[in-house]
Amino acid sequence: NGMTVSEEEFNAEMAKQKARARNAAQTETTDWVNVREGNTEFVGYDLLECDTEILRYRKVTQKNSSYYQVVLSRTPFYAEMGGQVGDKGTLTAGDEVVEVTNTKRENNLPVHIVKKLPTDVTATFKAAINKEARMAISCNHSATHLLHAALREVLGTHVEQKGSQVDAKMLRFDFSHFKKLSLEEIREVERRANAMIRRAIPLEEHRNMPIAEAKALGAMALFGEKYGDSVRVVKFGQSVELCGGTHVANTGNIGFLKIVSESSIAAGIRRIEAITGAAVEDFIYDAEDVLIKLRALFNNAPDVVSAVARSLNENTSLQKQVEGYMMEAAKNVKENVYKHATDIAGIRTLKIYGVYDPNVVKAAVYMVKSDAPENTVLLAATRMHGKPTLTIFVSDDLVKKGMNAGKMIREAAKAIQGGGGGQPGFAQAGGRNEEGISLAMEKMEALIAAEA
Repeated sequence: NGMTVSEEEFNAEMAKQKARARNAAQTETTDWVNVREGNTEFVGYDLLECDTEILRYRKVTQKNSSYYQVVLSRTPFYAEMGGQVGDKGTLTAGDEVVEVTNTKRENNLPVHIVKKLPTDVTATFKAAINKEARMAISCNHSATHLLHAALREVLGTHVEQKGSQVDAKMLRFDFSHFKKLSLEEIREVERRANAMIRRAIPLEEHRNMPIAEAKALGAMALFGEKYGDSVRVVKFGQSVELCGGTHVANTGNIGFLKIVSESSIAAGIRRIEAITGAAVEDFIYDAEDVLIKLRALFNNAPDVVSAVARSLNENTSLQKQVEGYMMEAAKNVKENVYKHATDIAGIRTLKIYGVYDPNVVKAAVYMVKSDAPENTVLLAATRMHGKPTLTIFVSDDLVKKGMNAGKMIREAAKAIQGGGGGQPGFAQAGGRNEEGISLAMEKMEALIAAEA
């Protein structure tokens, strides 16, 4: 049927839904208490604060906490919608200040979240939003419109918005596209968006425009979204969209847009995360700090990239030498254990004991294993830097007779105050007591004798 499903996204959404269901089951909501009659007037496009009165409120108890939902007669608070987070701010009456921690939308009505009710709910309040946060949110929301326009210019008109999230810190924009964006494509999108920002294009806003007129103007609608007969159109130059969110007065207020990540979230859907304004300054300073530290590590080399590349090449070369020495050491260990093999209950027993690099021991064990010996076990009880390690290898023919390395290692590991496990033919364990490796070796030998 042409549908595609991202299992990762599906599982994430299911987890969110389960969390919502758990919270809903533990949530108690009282009936609305009516203070006065009336409807809410939203004035947030034009005002950041206004006088208002409480129309009604109710208490919500969730687990061990509670809060109140308050409906106002007039409000500058934008309620969460269309990917834009709700405003925060205060309700003030005289000396009393009540914090508004969020603004949600319920039945198309702005609902203000407060931790406590004002002392006098019949008073007249000054409702004021957090101006700094609103400005940052508006910058990011307007930037999504410019980003959308730039993406369509660079990638093609098949690009459609599939979702967004806008808050004071960053913006997230999901869109239809069939492949990962190249670095050059990302930079071209940034260039075009920032060119629109530098032009300081004024906001052209049309409220309550008939939907037919909006479409004739070229306004882009969000796929799957339902719109009424009249809509709000937000226009910045060639960017024209149907939108109910808050925006900057002109694009110059955004400052700068920087894409920080681009990824796939589902088949044919890409996601861009970006920052604007002061957040870009912080991003640049963080990147600059990394560069300064790198240069300091390489004695302030003028070409730090070449210096890092040389260092990595030298490190790779040294690593290969170390691996060569390790393999040579492992070969010597293997030859030595074969030379000093003992017999336990008729089974050839190879032993590695004492201070050894665990990587050398592991390589030696795999060398023995690759020999595919018969009627053979290898027991290793070693320590390095205060960490004891036990290893047991059992040849295939003994495994078929019922000998189990994993079972034996768990018992022997008690001597080093540790634990481990593995397969019947190969098992390892680590512990805390390096003084116990002698007892561990004795235990492993006794277990071999018992299993024979």
